[in-house]
Amino acid sequence: MSNNTAFPEGLEHEKFDRADRNGMTERDRDVDFNGPGLPDDVFGEEESHDIKYKTMTWPFVAVLMITEIVSNGMLSLPSSLDAVGMVPGVIVTAFLGVFATFTGWLLIEFKLRHPEVHNMGDAGYILFGPIGREILGGGTILFAVCATGSQILAGQLALTVLSEGKLCAVAFSGIFSAAVAICSFPRTLDHLSYLCIAGGASIIIAGIVAMAGAGAVPVNLGDIVITRASDFTTAFISITNPVFAYAGHFIFFILISEMRHPQDAMKAVWTLQIVATTLYITLAVVTYWYIGQGVSSPSFLSLSPLWSKISFGLAIPNFFIAASLNIHAAAKLVFVRLFRRSRHVHSHTAVGWGVWTFLIILANTAAFLFAVGIPIFNYLVGIASSMFAAWYTYGLAGTFWLHDTYHFKGGYTGWFKRPTMFTLCVLTVCAGGFICVGGMYATIYSLHEASEAGELPSPFQC
Repeated sequence: MSNNTAFPEGLEHEKFDRADRNGMTERDRDVDFNGPGLPDDVFGEEESHDIKYKTMTWPFVAVLMITEIVSNGMLSLPSSLDAVGMVPGVIVTAFLGVFATFTGWLLIEFKLRHPEVHNMGDAGYILFGPIGREILGGGTILFAVCATGSQILAGQLALTVLSEGKLCAVAFSGIFSAAVAICSFPRTLDHLSYLCIAGGASIIIAGIVAMAGAGAVPVNLGDIVITRASDFTTAFISITNPVFAYAGHFIFFILISEMRHPQDAMKAVWTLQIVATTLYITLAVVTYWYIGQGVSSPSFLSLSPLWSKISFGLAIPNFFIAASLNIHAAAKLVFVRLFRRSRHVHSHTAVGWGVWTFLIILANTAAFLFAVGIPIFNYLVGIASSMFAAWYTYGLAGTFWLHDTYHFKGGYTGWFKRPTMFTLCVLTVCAGGFICVGGMYATIYSLHEASEAGELPSPFQC
């Protein structure tokens, strides 16, 4: 593990003195608060600033998390149950919900010990030095842009279903991208959180309405498989659907950095995981039971035309608001990297607003072009998810604990005095590696099969 003591310009020194890393005590992280945020955090003292970031309470952060994570990914879960069987699918989904809660807790503990960390790039610097910062920071931007492109395609599909294909799909993508750009423009997440109330509510309501529609107009009632034998590629692709349905941890550092009291962040994670796991399992089981084998992905396409239109229509606010949150996170990472602790972050300067506007437009344009101009974009999203989301949501969390325990609780002795946590965190790192390698293999194999079968679409196809 990296033992860096020199930080790049603008990144504050760590809260703990590494000269004492071989000691068995650490400074109490539950400090008294004279104002919002943590001491030495990324935004510093904001009382006299024009733009204040550290304003969010944990319920608003929970809403942001729900909007970003509980989104179009859940619509693939009924097909996952069909691929591997009802019982294995439910067990995997429930386990991953618990696992994501555990890794979320590890991530929050790391943030509280390192308040200067604003994003995965900053965490990468602490763990692995400058190279780690560039890889994890760049991966965050790439994954956020790909996730936005995926939301644009979901919005395109929704608008196509609602209009019965009366307008070119690329035009729908352009309309959707414009809405995403407008919603991602606020400089602070606090302003975006009010939109996310509508976004979070819309996907939950859409899921409930979809289940009602499946029950009202069933297709193959009860025609389900309890367990199914599948080849590795098919099974792994199906399992990655619930894996990446929980993949939103890459923005947790950014969200927590704008909390009034970051020590409340775990309350937001508990709320997120309870809502997500409950909705995922309920939607998958109910939809699969009423639609039966052959359920589509996204599952709304398996509903009757009327219920499909209603469900897609209700989900549209979530699609573009979740995309806006991803674009905001990508732009905020670069913006803070450029102007950390400068007046352009906290004041209404021409340079600050000019750069922010450029970053928002650039990120949205990239997401739009990726989504409609790259025939293999869906496979690219799968590769990006395997390369980065597998680590951001799962594997890196174990590394965070291993790093801090080694440096602040006695080195290797600190690990071995905590055998249960040590074992869990090593397994967490291994799980991240397995999901990364397996996901990339399955995605590339599927891409090859689709290419051989001539199933890849043309770019900018209506």
